[in-house]
Amino acid sequence: MPVTFGQVFAPGHLASAASLSGRLDNGVTIPLQLDVKAKHPDGSVRHAIISAVLPSLAAGEVRTMTLNRDAATASTTATTAALMNSGFTASVNATIAGVRYSASADELIKKALATAWLNGSTASEWQVSAPLTTSAGVAHPHLTARFSVRWYDAVKKARVDVVIENNWAYEAAPQNVTYDADILVGGKSVYAKPALQHFHHARWRKMFWWNGAAPEINIKHNSGYLIDSRALPNYNRTLSIPESVLNNLKSKWTGAAIEPMGSGLAIPYMPTTGGRDDIGMLPQWAVVHLLSMDRRARDVTLGTAEQAGSYSAHYRDKKTGQPVSLIDYPYMTLVGTPGDTMNPATKQYESFPKCATTTACTTPYTHDVSHQPAFAYMPYMLTGDHFFLEELQFWGMYNVFNSNPGYRENIKGLLKPEQVRGQAWALRTLAEAAYITPDNDRLKEHFNRILDSNLDWYNQNYPNNPNANKLGIIVNGYAVVYSSNRGMAPWMDDFFTAAIGHAHDLGFTKATTMLKWKAQFPIQRMMGEGTCYIRGAMYSMMVRDSQTSPYYTTIGQAFKASDAAEMPAGFSTMQCGSAAMATALKLKVGEMTGYSAAYAGYPSNMQPALAYAADVGGADGAKAWSVFMARTVKPDYRFGPQFDIVPR
Repeated sequence: MPVTFGQVFAPGHLASAASLSGRLDNGVTIPLQLDVKAKHPDGSVRHAIISAVLPSLAAGEVRTMTLNRDAATASTTATTAALMNSGFTASVNATIAGVRYSASADELIKKALATAWLNGSTASEWQVSAPLTTSAGVAHPHLTARFSVRWYDAVKKARVDVVIENNWAYEAAPQNVTYDADILVGGKSVYAKPALQHFHHARWRKMFWWNGAAPEINIKHNSGYLIDSRALPNYNRTLSIPESVLNNLKSKWTGAAIEPMGSGLAIPYMPTTGGRDDIGMLPQWAVVHLLSMDRRARDVTLGTAEQAGSYSAHYRDKKTGQPVSLIDYPYMTLVGTPGDTMNPATKQYESFPKCATTTACTTPYTHDVSHQPAFAYMPYMLTGDHFFLEELQFWGMYNVFNSNPGYRENIKGLLKPEQVRGQAWALRTLAEAAYITPDNDRLKEHFNRILDSNLDWYNQNYPNNPNANKLGIIVNGYAVVYSSNRGMAPWMDDFFTAAIGHAHDLGFTKATTMLKWKAQFPIQRMMGEGTCYIRGAMYSMMVRDSQTSPYYTTIGQAFKASDAAEMPAGFSTMQCGSAAMATALKLKVGEMTGYSAAYAGYPSNMQPALAYAADVGGADGAKAWSVFMARTVKPDYRFGPQFDIVPR
C-alpha cells in the first residue's frame, strides 16, 4: 500500500539531518522517505513530505503509525528510467472546432524536461508541462497541461496528477476557451468531458493511477500535534463532530460543483455578505476535517481547494513558470489606468492584457479579497501536493496585486487600502504562504519580503506611533465608515486581530508586536471601565464624535456613544448583565448581543481575536477570557467550529 502525506513539525522537534522511521501498532517498523521542504529559523524541519509503502493493509483495516527519529541515512536520487521502462504513458487532448490539441507526459519526460518534487527510493515525483499543440506542432496560445507523476518503484504504480490551465498572465487576448476534454492514462480514456468551458485565468485538476487501481486509504493526522505545532490555530479539540455534519458534507459533494470549473462548497459570488461557512481562519469544512480526520470532510476540504482553481485569480508568469510575483512586476494591477502600471525602472507597462472581446471573459464566479476563504494552506500542509502549494501562492499574490499600485506602494504590496476584513484575510494568506512555501522556491523570499513590508507598516503606524489611537483599532482603509464616518465594525477588526495572531503563532516576531497592541481592543470590550460585556460584540461602534473629531481615548467613551445612539432609553443606568438589561434587549440574562447562539454570530467572530489577545494579554487577557466564557448563551460549535479558537 503506497502512501504519501505532508507533515509539519514544531520548531526544534526534528533536526534537519535526521530521518524518520514508522512504527506500526502491530510492531512492524517501516522505512520512511523524508523530503524536507521548509525549515524553521533554527534549522530544524518545519514541513516535509513523508512517503512509505506499507507491507499490507486489508479492507477496513486501521493502523496507527508513530513517527520515530532515526539517524541520518544516505539519500538516493531516483531517475525516470524505471517509470519509462515500465511502459508509462499519460496524455491530454482538447478538441476545439475539430482541431485536436494534445500534450503527453511521457513524451515530455523522454525529452528530459522533468523537474523533481519528490526524490528517493520509495517515491519519486516528476513535474512536466507544455502548451497543448496540434499534430503540426502549433501551440495553443492559452491552454497548457501540467503533469505531476508520482512513481512508487516497489509496487510499479504511478499517481498521475493532471492540471489543465488557461492562466498566462501576459498572453495577449485572454479569453474563455471551450473544448472537448479527454485524458488518457496507459492508452485508455480515463476522463472525458465534451464542450467544457474553461474560464480565463483558471485551472482544473484530475488525478488517476497508472498500472492498477487507486489505493483507497484515508490518512488521519494527529490533530493535536498539528495544532500544538502552531502551524494551525488553537481550535477547541474537545469538540466531537456529529455524524450529521459529516453526512451533510458528503451529501453536498456532488454534481456540477465538483466537476471542472465548479466551485465546490465555496460561494460562487465571493463578496456575498452575512454568516458563511467558508469565512474564518479556516472554512467550516476544513476545521471539521482537522478535528474529526473523517474521510467525508477530507474529500470536501481537498476538493474545494481544487475547485478554487475555477476562479479567475490565477496568473502564471511564462518567464518563470510560476505564479506571477509582485517582486517581478511591482506595477501590475487589476484596477486603475494603464498609466498607473508604468515601471519607471524598466519603462514597461505591467498592466495585464485586455480580454479578447467584451464577452470573452464572462464567468459565473466573482472573487475578492474581503470575503476570501482559506482554500489551500491546510490541504498543502497535509498532502504535500504541489498543486495546493501553487493554489496558495496564486491567491497570496492575487491579494497584493489586485489593488492600485500607488495605493499599495508598488513593490511593498501593502494591504492598507483594503477593507479591514480584506486586510485580515489577505494577511492570513500572505503569512501562510511565507511560512510554508519551500525554502528552495524563489517565491519564498518574495512572500516573506511582502509580509515584512506589511508588518513594518502596521507597526510603524500603530504600536510604534505615539499618535496612534488609544482604542487598539485599525483605522486605515475602509475602516471608519459607519454612522457618517463615526463608527467602525468590531467584528472586522476582530478578523484582523485573529489574522495577526495567526502570523504571531507562525513565528513572525513583527506580528507579535502588532498583536500586543491589537489585544487591548477585544480585552477592553470585555472588562474595560465604562463597558458592558453584553455589548462587547456589537455590530458597529462609535469611535469619535464626528468625521473630523479625534478618536476617543477610552473604551468607555466608545461604549457610551454607541449605547446612546442605539440602545433604548434608560439603558445607561441598567446594571450590566441584569434581568432589566436582558428584558430591554429581548435577550436571556447574561446573553451577549449579536446572535450569541449562532456559530457565525458576532460574539463568535470575536472569539478568535480574544483568544489570541488572551495569549499575550497577561492578567487582563485571562480576566477578559473568563468574562467571555461566562456568558450564558453560546453556540453549538460542533456544527460549525470555525470560530471556536481558544487561548493556548
